[in-house]
Amino acid sequence: QVQLVESGGGLVQAGGSLRLSCAASVSAFSSYAMGWFRQAPGKEREFVGAISWSGGSRYYADSVKGRFTISRDNAKNTVYLQMSSLKPEDAAVYYCAACAMLDNSRDMYEYDYWGQGTQVTVSS
Repeated sequence: QVQLVESGGGLVQAGGSLRLSCAASVSAFSSYAMGWFRQAPGKEREFVGAISWSGGSRYYADSVKGRFTISRDNAKNTVYLQMSSLKPEDAAVYYCAACAMLDNSRDMYEYDYWGQGTQVTVSS
C-alpha cells in the first residue's frame, strides 16, 4: 500500500510561485513513476506533469510547460512541483499520483495510488 500526502498549496497572487510537495510512504519509491494532476471546480481532472522512476524523463501539459517543473528526491521519497508565473486558471486542487507499471504516463487511469490533494488558489 502506498500513501501519498501533498503539501504546499495555498493562496498566491497571479505571477507568483508555489512549490508543492508529495511525500510517499513506500519502501520502493524509486520504482514508481510519479505524476501531478489538477482538478478545478466543474472540470475534469487533468494531467499537469509526470516524472520517470529515475527522474531522467519529465513530461508536461502544454498549459504549464515552461512555468512548472517536476522533480523528485528518491532518498526522501518525495516528488515536487515547482510552479512559477501562476495564472488564475492554474487554480485547482492538485493531486500527486504513483504509477507502478509504466515509466511515465499522462493518463490518470494508469496511476495506482493518489493523494488527497492540496488546494492552490491564484488571485488576479
